[in-house]
Amino acid sequence: MAIYHLSVKSISRSTGRSVVAAAAYRAGQELTDERQGLTHDYTRKQGVEDAFIVAPDGADWAQDRNALWNAAEAAEKRKDAKTGREYELALPAELDADARKELARDFAAELVERYGVVADVAIHEPGREGDNRNHHAHILTTTRTAGADGLGAKTRVLDVASTASAEIEHMRGVWARQVNTALERHQVEQRVDHRSFERQGKEQEPTRHMGVSATAMERQATREIPGREPVTDLGKQNAEIRERNRVLETARKAVEKAQELFSDLEKRARQAVGLARKIGQRMEREREAERQRKELARQAEIRRQQDIRAAEEARKAAETAHNLKRTRSRGRGRSCDRGYDPW
Repeated sequence: MAIYHLSVKSISRSTGRSVVAAAAYRAGQELTDERQGLTHDYTRKQGVEDAFIVAPDGADWAQDRNALWNAAEAAEKRKDAKTGREYELALPAELDADARKELARDFAAELVERYGVVADVAIHEPGREGDNRNHHAHILTTTRTAGADGLGAKTRVLDVASTASAEIEHMRGVWARQVNTALERHQVEQRVDHRSFERQGKEQEPTRHMGVSATAMERQATREIPGREPVTDLGKQNAEIRERNRVLETARKAVEKAQELFSDLEKRARQAVGLARKIGQRMEREREAERQRKELARQAEIRRQQDIRAAEEARKAAETAHNLKRTRSRGRGRSCDRGYDPW
């Protein structure tokens, strides 16, 4: 199942960190921090699948990783300066290596386009221990814009509290859309959502961030006894949260199944009512047709009876006329026989 993860952190001198060292570690290379006079060699680091730099048009000098991050260190004078900003991304395990690289490059290009910075991308394979789907990328960006002549103004929009949170939320949405577009393009059904469970309307409880130390302790414990229970407080809390979420998910699926069954029953009931209505309408039409047939038969019988009576009356009238004629004929005959002459 595709997962969503994007976190943003700063590389700051106030915590004793060097952006040159951070870049060397993430890219698995050897870089020299000219400000401190220290060489950071991580060429033996395993798990770096790929590393490349995305820079604004004209800033070709930034393709040199050592020159880029030493320029970032040299541009800052304050002892608490932020010399870099890191975006950590979860890359979908459902995609192949080329598709994951393209996806990371697209997000880096969006950062370069929006803020005018340089983005140093390092794609890491899953660790030998833990989740083997944990493909991820570290994108280290400058805190200043970059051009043909070097680094320029600070990207204050990401440093000021009033705008930084909105910008990060915007980029979280961008990353979600880019991941979903890539999944759709490669015909993967899963989708991700950058919103919290609460904003999505889900009842799931988010797990707590383990941190490097707690994660290392849990991995060590798993190496010693595979399948053992968590040993750290955070590990135990997350195990309890996952169990609660599992119960909630099981209940949610049961409710969805019940709703699906109810919906199916409701659909069948509507179909049955519709069928009964059609049967009732057909029966009513048949009853009306039978009534009309009987009415027509009744009227035909009335006409037949009327015709019979008329014929009978005509017969009787004819018979009466015939009898009257015969009577008159007989009367004339008798008068002639008696020699009666009216004249």
